[in-house]
Amino acid sequence: MNDVSPTPLTVGTRGSELALVQATATEAALKVVFPGLLIERQIIKTTGDRRTDVSLADVAKAEGTFDKGVFIKELETALADGSIDIAVHSLKDLPTVLDPSFALAAVLERAGVRDVLVTRSGGGLESLPAGARVGTSSVRRAKQVEFLRPDLKVADLRGNVPTRLRKLSYGEHHDAILLAEAGLVRLGYLPEIPANGGPEPVLNMPGLFALRLDEAVFYPAAGQGAVGLEIRAEDNRCRVYAEAIGHADTWLRVTAEREFLRLLDAGCHTPVGVFSSLADGVLHLQARVFPEQGGKPKTSEARGRDPITVALELFQSLT
Repeated sequence: MNDVSPTPLTVGTRGSELALVQATATEAALKVVFPGLLIERQIIKTTGDRRTDVSLADVAKAEGTFDKGVFIKELETALADGSIDIAVHSLKDLPTVLDPSFALAAVLERAGVRDVLVTRSGGGLESLPAGARVGTSSVRRAKQVEFLRPDLKVADLRGNVPTRLRKLSYGEHHDAILLAEAGLVRLGYLPEIPANGGPEPVLNMPGLFALRLDEAVFYPAAGQGAVGLEIRAEDNRCRVYAEAIGHADTWLRVTAEREFLRLLDAGCHTPVGVFSSLADGVLHLQARVFPEQGGKPKTSEARGRDPITVALELFQSLT
């Protein structure tokens, strides 16, 4: 495993604090398996990073892409022209079907998959008064808030994790915000393991409290909590590096989740919640799908050992 090419490996990443933490984790894992590998890092600013003044949907419309595609386009351009060798992504930002010239080679071990409600008062969705404003840029989160608490108002919220927390702390336009558990843990705002099932203080953000939402009530995004490593499809050298640090159980789970989205023909902007668990080799996949024409969502679940088969069974149970 430690026989490496003298050619440096260039890792590409966005420049947000969370993206840099994920890139550092990737590089550290590579160094463990390939101690002699020379690793370089290239920070790439994406369209989504530059345009934080309008909603993701509006940015995507202007760019002619899907919502979260604004966070990967420039990284894929750098892969294509050889500027970078491995692109490090939050997996939920990566489309379920990639251009044939690229491939998802591996995923790191998954962090927590839950969504987190952050407030200044503590408590969950049920504790918010009617008319309270909940900030998020995710259509999936917005639809679930509307489904669970139709009396609340969903307001668009852009910016990286620290920026969003500061906006809430200052009381700017929102009574609560929704963020991913994995990002809050990786950035040191929450411990990896909660002390209890109730609200927790957000570390280094006095006055803010976080409640991790049960994934069986508030469904996460496919791939949430996982870090994906994208390469050029025919680059066998980089595939070896990526696969060597991949996490097998996480790969099984996200393969099922992403295949389910593919069968739905659903992108990162589609209001679909799906999550999985793995015990004794048996995969349990659950989903909540909001119809495009509106109305109540459909929920279903499936179990099995093969991720593709389980995804198909779940898809067929919804139709």
